[in-house]
Order: sequence, then structure tokens, then C-alpha cells
Amino acid sequence: MTLLLIRHTAVMGAGGLCYGRTEVPLAASFAAEAAAVRAALHTTLAPQPWTLYASPALRCRLLAETLDAPVTLDPRLGEVDFGDWDGHAWDDLPRAALDGWCADFVHARPPGGESFKDLIARAEDFVADVARRHADGTVLAVTHAGIIRALLAPRRGLGYADAFSIAVPHGSIHAVSESLAP
Repeated sequence: MTLLLIRHTAVMGAGGLCYGRTEVPLAASFAAEAAAVRAALHTTLAPQPWTLYASPALRCRLLAETLDAPVTLDPRLGEVDFGDWDGHAWDDLPRAALDGWCADFVHARPPGGESFKDLIARAEDFVADVARRHADGTVLAVTHAGIIRALLAPRRGLGYADAFSIAVPHGSIHAVSESLAP
């Protein structure tokens, strides 16, 4: 199976905001960014049949809907759940709690949220599931930077604590072609 992980396009008004599950508006450049993603896919992707999945977040769904294929929404592709912190400015979060989470974000959970390990588990569950269903096919997944980093880190020989060293710009496409075992 070939898996193409696509990060949603840019958002606006989210600077300094802790947003994972919070819906944030797309940037005014959405149409141009979506066209660039389609053009990049056109040069690297074989003609259909391929299968398209997306995070239920609006920023992912809208990009997926421009790809002219049926979209299956899968909550396992959702961004990290920051729980009580989601939707609040980073600067407004309790400093001690934030520092504790930052010291071990792989295992620590924000209040009412999930750890990076929790996100990794559901991302790997998604991959194992689609690999069984589409063993010889191509799967596109429109998702978030956290999911992409969680899946790429072990496949690039990185520990999860180093996952955020992987650049994942808005609208970027990351190919994984292998047995998909981490």
C-alpha cells in the first residue's frame, strides 16, 4: 500500500492559540492552496482508483472535498485532543501545568485531553486498518501535522520525542510506501 499523508491548508486567526480539536477558519488563500495540493497530487499520483480519507475537522474535510473523490471521514485522523486547553491562548494556560506537559508531551496529557502516545495509537490503528483493506492500493489521508509526525517519526528512525523536528508545512504531502509497520 502507498499512503499519502496530506496536511490541511493554512488557517487564520490561530496564532498563539492552542487548537487541536477546535475548529478554526481557513486562510483566505484556501482556493490557491487547494489548487496547489491538487496539482502536486496530479504529478505524483496515479489515476484513480485510490481511496480518500480525512479527519472530520472542517480544515481537512474542505480540502478533501476538492479532490474529486468520495471522502470517508475517520476520527482517528483527528489532531491531538488538548482537552481543557483546546481553544485557549497558550499564554493563558497555567504555566506549571504547561511546563509539566512540555517536559514529557509524549506521555503526559493536558487536563481532559490525550497524550502524543494516545494520538500515535489511533494513527497506527488507522494505518493498520487501511493497510488490511487496501493492501495493493493507494490511500490518501487529509489530516494534521500531529498525525503526520506520529506516523513518519518511527519510519524515519526518530524517537517520538523528536517527531516535531519533522517539517510538515500546510498543504504538504508525505508519502509512505512500505508494509507500514513502524
